[in-house]
Amino acid sequence: MRISERLTRIKPSATLAVNTKAQELKAQGREIISLAVGQPDYGTPEHVCNAAKAALDEGFTKYTPVPGILELRTAVAEYYAKFYEAKACADNTIVSNGGKQVLFNLLMALVNPGDEVMIPAPYWVSYPAMVQLAEGKSVFVPTTAEENFLVTLDSLEEARTAKTTVLILNSPSNPTGCCYTQEQMESIAAWARKNNIFIISDEVYDRLVYAPATSVSLAKTWETYPDTIAIVGALSKSFCMTGWRVGYALAHEDLIKAMSKIQGQSTSNINSIAQKAALAGLSGSWDIVDEMKTSFVRRRDIAYEIITGWGAQCPKPGGAFYLFPVLDQFYTEDAPDSASLCTKILEEAGVALVPGSAFGDDRCIRFSYAVDETTLRQALSRVGKVLTGN
Repeated sequence: MRISERLTRIKPSATLAVNTKAQELKAQGREIISLAVGQPDYGTPEHVCNAAKAALDEGFTKYTPVPGILELRTAVAEYYAKFYEAKACADNTIVSNGGKQVLFNLLMALVNPGDEVMIPAPYWVSYPAMVQLAEGKSVFVPTTAEENFLVTLDSLEEARTAKTTVLILNSPSNPTGCCYTQEQMESIAAWARKNNIFIISDEVYDRLVYAPATSVSLAKTWETYPDTIAIVGALSKSFCMTGWRVGYALAHEDLIKAMSKIQGQSTSNINSIAQKAALAGLSGSWDIVDEMKTSFVRRRDIAYEIITGWGAQCPKPGGAFYLFPVLDQFYTEDAPDSASLCTKILEEAGVALVPGSAFGDDRCIRFSYAVDETTLRQALSRVGKVLTGN
């Protein structure tokens, strides 16, 4: 079978072996707890589901405009006005199949063959593959646990070359949960403007931020410099709509048109019913977000206390629902890296985790605390016995 060269250059997911092993163990009757899932354990809010049901009953099942229905695009613009006081209009927005398609469309629209895209590491797993599909080159900018896995201006400047055209920022971060301050974000944006580097700001977790950290965005900076920044958001996390596939972007009108051209030739509009559901989410009650935040803070604190009790170095996350501890002190001859240690934990403890190698830092392992507190304690107790014997 002949497969295109561009796909032969894309590496398989580093989590594939662990996920396959987890399914094998489940098939054998083993009880497997997953702390690998990147989605809230809450259900989609009732008013969002009701809007979808109403759309079905009203026969809202035809094609829509490629970038989304006007009401929803307007609601996206109003979201940034409500939370970040940024003035925008529907022409500055597009709705896509989750934040992932927004990111893909952006990179396809912005990156020419050979362009360098700076990606602070650790990073979300799909960034490098998307850059590669856009025929760009990923340049990874290392960070440290001591600095909360946040990139610095010095490290960015050291990695910059004449071919650097795009920087991807992610706050709160997947996989670390760490957050930039508004001042840090704006300093990076000023540095990028000075060097003619476009910023893609991935803010998918922007509503899931825990005190003393605060929700930050480059939306207001975008308003002043709209041709230098694009912002990515989604309803997957804040409204527990991972399977609905609704993401959106705030960007310059010309960039939105370019993304619409790509989307028009690939997926066309996203699901019409999901658009009505998303409109209800953005324009309705945000109570579920406050409820989740209260729960996630408790879970984070439980997991953080247990994990650091193993002697692991782990920045305390200010958002999202992940911890990313440094666990290389537990590597052995039989488990010399994050993937093999995850396999060992899965086999011996029945707990599925994601190796740090998938995120560009093989010293670490990602733990999701988007499970109930009882399950979380049970899973971490099992992992602790494998790592420390206690």
